Amino acid sequence: MKLITWNVNGLRAVERKKELDLLLRTYAPDILVLQETKCKESQISNLIDKYSHYQQYYVAAQKAGYAGVCVWVKTENILGAKFLAPKIGTFDDEGRIAETVFRWNQKKYSVIGCYFPNGGKSDEAWQGKLVFYQQFLEYINQRRADGYTVIWGGDVNCAHNEIDLARPKNNDGKIGFHPLERAWIDTCVENNWYDVWRDTNPETEDVYSWWHLITRSRARNVGWRIDYWFCGAAVLPNIKNIAYLNNQMGSDHCPVLLEIEANTLSRTKAEVLL
Repeated sequence: MKLITWNVNGLRAVERKKELDLLLRTYAPDILVLQETKCKESQISNLIDKYSHYQQYYVAAQKAGYAGVCVWVKTENILGAKFLAPKIGTFDDEGRIAETVFRWNQKKYSVIGCYFPNGGKSDEAWQGKLVFYQQFLEYINQRRADGYTVIWGGDVNCAHNEIDLARPKNNDGKIGFHPLERAWIDTCVENNWYDVWRDTNPETEDVYSWWHLITRSRARNVGWRIDYWFCGAAVLPNIKNIAYLNNQMGSDHCPVLLEIEANTLSRTKAEVLL
């Protein structure tokens, strides 16, 4: 099973650049979760038709051209997926969470794509981000308690440790590398949610997922690792590969690929989740 998360910074823009098509042809993910789609479903009927081999589900922001997430599921390999837009925090109208659930090999799976708030606009936005963090953790913990094998990923808008950004001293205490945000990821780890990349690459440096466009920091690799895949302990031993696809252009973020060994799941198509 291949999963990819990518903050596209505008779905229509990344399609016009032909970068979305390149990603799909190169990696052919079974599940694709996108953030900052910045569109409503009615605006991208051409994409729905063009990529009809994917079942597509969009959660748009109420504000035009802002935020938004989606999840695509390849119908060739996964049939009967159901989709949800969990209501979390005070950001229900901003298109922050898209979830797909399905049954595979007698197990219930939940794959959640998330676009966490930045929190930098005001003190109210910052406090709302902290609430969002807490309620999101409660949600995924409850999903797991309900018997789902949960895999979640996306733009968390926080670098966890100093190794996860190029200039930690310059950014210490700032939003995106604030102690309270970093402590929340610590709490996730304490709740047995594993940052798959860091768990399998504990000492690897200079791997990032976001670069500031205006300063052209990508060319110098002055970036932040703020996009993740997390999973529970049951999935971790079956991870075949995780990679930051730094060569994939089209956005100020790069995609993150997660591959799970096929023989640990069922090679038959997923069953309809009852």
